[in-house]
Amino acid sequence: MSESQERTAERVRKKLIRAAAMLFFSRHRLPGVRGWELRRRLGRNYMKIVEMLNSRLQPVGMQVKVVFEQHLGEGRIGEEDLERARFYITLAQPLSLSDIVGSGWRIDEVAALAAIISYISSRGGKASVKDVREMLQTKFPRWKAEAAIERFSRRGYLHVSEDDMMYIGWRTRAEVDQKELLKALMEIVPTAREESVARREEANGGEG
Repeated sequence: MSESQERTAERVRKKLIRAAAMLFFSRHRLPGVRGWELRRRLGRNYMKIVEMLNSRLQPVGMQVKVVFEQHLGEGRIGEEDLERARFYITLAQPLSLSDIVGSGWRIDEVAALAAIISYISSRGGKASVKDVREMLQTKFPRWKAEAAIERFSRRGYLHVSEDDMMYIGWRTRAEVDQKELLKALMEIVPTAREESVARREEANGGEG
């Protein structure tokens, strides 16, 4: 390898390290960085660096996911779309329900998010915050329903528009297998109230 090639390889190596640091160790409240941030730190050819980093992450089961602000058709991704998009490192394969719970999620949090996603999806991809809140309150106490909406919105799993309409958030699209999450609805353990009712019915010999 010539001296010029060695200098080029060293520059690429440093940019790979810089890209990995930006994506793994985000300084923002939300994980990941915008495309324009990568361009500013890595240069105009930042997408080549991202692709190289992605190829090195794949053997360890990870990937760089690019999440756009809105759905884009095939062949319509432009430079401005990439600069507005969020780049985010996530697992290449989605977590199972047991893995989700084992990673720190409570089962009631999984249930709440699954219920919200199911509700929004059944209404064409959007629903009013008021309707989502009322739906959750049929399954959880009011304070828990309101806390869940606020928490998921803050973390990027849900998006609430200025006119109080709710949509699936960028982080759900990036890291959640929605089919797997919806299956969780069928696996949620009974609530304390349901268990109490079941015990009372059992004590009464099955009478309501």
